[in-house]
Amino acid sequence: MSSTDAAATTVTQPAPDQQAGDDVLRIEGLSIEFRTEHGWVRVVDGVDLRVGQGQTVGLVGESGSGKTVTSLAVMGLLPRDDSRIPNGSIRLAGRELVGLSETELADIRGAEVAMIFQEPRRSLDPAFTVGDQIAEVFRRHRGLSRKAAMAEAARMLDAVGIADARRRINDYPHQFSGGMCQRVMLAMALACEPKLLIADEPTTALDVTVQAEMLALMNELQAETGVSILFITHDLAVVAEMCDIVTVMYAGQVVEVSPLYDMFGRPQHPYTEGLLAAIPGASAADRRLRAIPGVVPAPWDLPAGCRFHPRCEYALAGRCDNATVPLRSSPDGRLVRCARTGEIELTGVGE
Repeated sequence: MSSTDAAATTVTQPAPDQQAGDDVLRIEGLSIEFRTEHGWVRVVDGVDLRVGQGQTVGLVGESGSGKTVTSLAVMGLLPRDDSRIPNGSIRLAGRELVGLSETELADIRGAEVAMIFQEPRRSLDPAFTVGDQIAEVFRRHRGLSRKAAMAEAARMLDAVGIADARRRINDYPHQFSGGMCQRVMLAMALACEPKLLIADEPTTALDVTVQAEMLALMNELQAETGVSILFITHDLAVVAEMCDIVTVMYAGQVVEVSPLYDMFGRPQHPYTEGLLAAIPGASAADRRLRAIPGVVPAPWDLPAGCRFHPRCEYALAGRCDNATVPLRSSPDGRLVRCARTGEIELTGVGE
């Protein structure tokens, strides 16, 4: 086993006795390319990611970092004509997903892995009642009759905290608030007790009170069902509430993998430090909202060397801007993609 593999095992274990076989999701060396006017462009480059049994792993980074594309690859929802996976592996509970047919993926989606999105109203069909849409999951994957499936749909609505569930299954999505629509999506996602739930910015469109309720509900349902969660967000306050492990992505690459409290207290990558510094009120001494200068580079115009170096205050000419920087173990056993790991002292945030 390489030092990187050993570090990955250390970083992502929720308990000392967990082995690689306990991973619900294991992504290794995943690269994804899209057909564009610039030719085939790589938007995800050599991503490694693990989610253990019962874990919640946060996947964070600015827009354009490759978070959602990675999750869509897990779901098998990338456009088949205009995207490709030139290399890499995606294993769900040990089963390889890369290369499966659409029929095989359709059998897995909803039954073994499910996903909820940022805009629930765009995911719910306005022409069908919420009961019919939840019941379809049971009919498709469990073979239940319509009557039995509707009874299960009502049970799931009740489980996610929607009052008068037996009546509300006959309502349409427009009769629900945004927060209630997200609860419907959660009920649909967990209907068949999948091994993995992917949540892609599920609380961004909700107000803070409803957001807190939604996060508490997800934690409660995870405790009851044992489902593993890949939580995609740019909101580090949500990460602090939900996650055990944090994977930070930048410009299509993983730049840091760290246990939650270690990342907040002692970030290892300058990009992670920048994200933490941008949290409102993160520093009592500096009331100004800090920002990382510049923008995420376009995938067809990536800088040489470290992809973050044009925005990094610690970058050294001739060292950070020429050679590719690998993801490797830091002195404390975490994973980081930085040429100056161990040389620079980065600032985190307190309680």
